[in-house]
Amino acid sequence: MVALHRPAGSNRSEAIAVAVANLLPLVGVVALGWNAAALVTLYWFELGIAAFFAVVRGLFAGRPSDLDADALVFGALASKPLALSVPRTGVRIHLSSVLSLAIVAPILAGTWIVLGGVVLGFVGADSLSDPALETVTIAVAVVLLSEAGTTAVDYFYRGGYREESAGTAVSGVFFRLATVLVGGIMTVTVVAEAVGVDGDATPTEAADPVAFGVPVLVGAVCVKFAFDLAGLYRDRLAALDESSGGLLGWSHEPPARDPVEDDLTDADRRIRPSLAGRLFGEPVSPAAHPGPWYLSVLALLVALLFALGQAWGIVAGFVALAVAVPPVAVAVDSLIRYGPVEYRVADGEGAAGGPAIVGYDRLCGAALWRIEPWDEEALRVERDRLDGRVGTETIAVELRDREVRIPRLAAADADAVIDVFDRRPERSDRSDG
Repeated sequence: MVALHRPAGSNRSEAIAVAVANLLPLVGVVALGWNAAALVTLYWFELGIAAFFAVVRGLFAGRPSDLDADALVFGALASKPLALSVPRTGVRIHLSSVLSLAIVAPILAGTWIVLGGVVLGFVGADSLSDPALETVTIAVAVVLLSEAGTTAVDYFYRGGYREESAGTAVSGVFFRLATVLVGGIMTVTVVAEAVGVDGDATPTEAADPVAFGVPVLVGAVCVKFAFDLAGLYRDRLAALDESSGGLLGWSHEPPARDPVEDDLTDADRRIRPSLAGRLFGEPVSPAAHPGPWYLSVLALLVALLFALGQAWGIVAGFVALAVAVPPVAVAVDSLIRYGPVEYRVADGEGAAGGPAIVGYDRLCGAALWRIEPWDEEALRVERDRLDGRVGTETIAVELRDREVRIPRLAAADADAVIDVFDRRPERSDRSDG
């Protein structure tokens, strides 16, 4: 959860939505004779609706997702400032949001399906009478309209999307998952108790509110209502967490991608990475990127299993896959990360802003970063085995919050980049390693 500025009136709209979502099951249990199956069915559909609109909000979130930019391929894509604008609106779909949802959405869908199969199967969803089924369907429709209205008014019309990332927009549904899970577990536990008291009782019979009393179902509704209230006022919990040093994680702020100043369109030099830099700008060693090597080991283990059955053609295929995965993964990552980038270098003579380097992505049409001499805290020139073979140098600039690598530059281009800074770089030659 996040400590964000909420649009005016958003708490009121959310309060109405929470009240509607909890008043409906209360009326159903007290006035309409809902049993445990009806209550859990409504909660299950409510969770599905909340998850769906959370994914919608995450897709149109105004801030980029906080993803690991160092991860191979995935991180290279996440670091790109690509976004698709929705015509006639200020809404944009960020590439990082799509990548984040590609992981989160299947998890939510799988959890929802499994939870429904387990809980509904236990309480006996077939115990729903036709009148109860009709009223539950109406309640689900009301919850759907309430959630859609809150999303449309607070998130889009009032601009709440501007302060959210895909991660923070979806994080709220996990809290909703906890509330539904608590309500469902309480109901299932009571059903189990009823079955245990009467050995001949079936879950369907135990789901009857008469079997264990309406007050128990009302208690489950009230517990869920309490959790929903905690979620409603999560911004106050975030403020409390921030005052205690962020111990609980409520006050995590989504990242904001500030525009990078690019006044070097007429720079003295425009440097493109060499072919080696575009294909292998990132090191292939397992120490730098162990992920592909884990896949290689897995492929070799599968090859070993087929070798026991003497299926040598399949063995050869998996061995070839194990050998190819690391370099191919690094090549794809480097093409995405460095292929479309050019480095605009100004030495300060005639440059209004003084000496600087700007990394410009020609595919995205945007500056990725800008470094001026006083920004760097350390400057290194590295030469590994590949640099030694192709006659290039890799420049690493350490900033306060990250490290920027300019890989595999020709000697003249590397000198032009180094001349921007006020000191000579440290040099490390690992071409013999």
